[in-house]
Amino acid sequence: MGVEIALLEDKKLVELHHEKADASFAVGDLYLGKVKKLIPGLNAAFVDVGFEKDAFLHYTDLSPYARSLLKFTYQAMNEKSPGGFDFSKFEIEPEIIKTGKINEVLGQKPNILVQILKEPIAAKGPRLSCEISLPGRFVVLTPFNDIIAVSRKIHSADERKRLQKIVESIKQKNFGVIVRTAAEGKNTAELHEDLTMLVSSWKSIQENLKGATAPCKIMSEQTKTTSMLRDLLNEDFNRIVVNDKNIFNDTRTYIQKIAPEKTDIVSFYHNGAPIFDQYGVTKQVKAAFGKTVNLPSGAYLIIEHTEALHVIDVNSGYKSVSNNQELNALETNLEAAAEISRQLRLRDLGGIIVVDFIDMKLPDNKRRLIEAMEDFMRPDRAKHAVLPISKFGLMQITRQRMKPEVNINTQELCPTCNGTGKISSTLILEDEIEKNLSYLVMQKHRGLTITVHPIIYAFLTKGIFSIRRRWSWKYKQMIRVKANNNYHLTQFHFFDQNEEEIKL
Repeated sequence: MGVEIALLEDKKLVELHHEKADASFAVGDLYLGKVKKLIPGLNAAFVDVGFEKDAFLHYTDLSPYARSLLKFTYQAMNEKSPGGFDFSKFEIEPEIIKTGKINEVLGQKPNILVQILKEPIAAKGPRLSCEISLPGRFVVLTPFNDIIAVSRKIHSADERKRLQKIVESIKQKNFGVIVRTAAEGKNTAELHEDLTMLVSSWKSIQENLKGATAPCKIMSEQTKTTSMLRDLLNEDFNRIVVNDKNIFNDTRTYIQKIAPEKTDIVSFYHNGAPIFDQYGVTKQVKAAFGKTVNLPSGAYLIIEHTEALHVIDVNSGYKSVSNNQELNALETNLEAAAEISRQLRLRDLGGIIVVDFIDMKLPDNKRRLIEAMEDFMRPDRAKHAVLPISKFGLMQITRQRMKPEVNINTQELCPTCNGTGKISSTLILEDEIEKNLSYLVMQKHRGLTITVHPIIYAFLTKGIFSIRRRWSWKYKQMIRVKANNNYHLTQFHFFDQNEEEIKL
């Protein structure tokens, strides 16, 4: 069992998350790992964190404060006093150099506190980082440095200065702080509360390391539900609907803590019908995850996956906005761009995505398409870049992937052919029905009705000398034929005069 979370914007599904009940090695989880193998050629190490395959740690993900982290891990593991040591008095080691070698830092193959940077994908183990960061709603805590950074998305210089001053006044020694975009306009008390919560998380990590044996989990990232709310909850959120009592209570408690004024937007769903059916999620999932994705105008996308990249082809379909070919191409491309940005979030596609838009000749239209694509991609939380359209008419998008892509099979096995692609001929079907009919007449059944698919109904009742009439004469009783839209093509059933089905 697991938890499924659907994020809808204007009733349109934009993100789908599945959290397994035993989810391990999620992005943000902290582990005490044991360095197993150093690979100087790659300038990387393989670290045992308890996954079936050793996790990968590259020198560039070590953090300038890697020596401080090693010293901290060792001290915390061997600490004897009940309260643990005072982190504000911890002595920071000199930074490592950017061009250094992995052997110089991890040569002793020590135990080290690491954070999951990427979940295990396909045959690869998790990817690790030693740049420990603890995200809150308004700030991110980064131990071992004293740097304060403010999100670039906060454009006002005065606001940036104000936030910088607040954080300087409340920050403890040996902690760096990144101020998130959500902090814009927030007061000192709100930021202080967020920071205090993160500092207490760091103390818990310190406590959990005491006497720990590698490999083991030291601290989990919050559940998907709460981490999504932490990162996404803003003024635009107007409804959170939950159909599990425990998650409902957890969500309400969490919102009560981080945004008390929003507590009432959480509601419990118990209407009988599945929650995803009620809010149109199931239908959207089926429509959005196939190889072909249809757009309202009649245009459609073909999405293909290869080992190295994802390819999306835009096709204009059957409807035209006007007789102007260039205008048609632009309209279709803009509609496709909006859907593509949604598909990238929905399927969590990562790496290189190549889009073959419909060819446009005017440079202005190409520029409009790029600007529109950048706008559509703005709400996407994954790091991404949109490159200009190449001379072959292709747009390249790069997008960071943190977890395995979402892949849902939207096709169902055909009940008629069971996936073989072949069904028995209707001519043979006619013989098969008659064979069963003959048997039932011999068994003295009267007033028989044969229920079939509408196409077979038409075949059996067509013309004055229809097959149905021929059977009635042959078996000396009225044989009725009924159509049922829910039957598959070769399905048929017999009913008696009381309209009860006769089991053959």
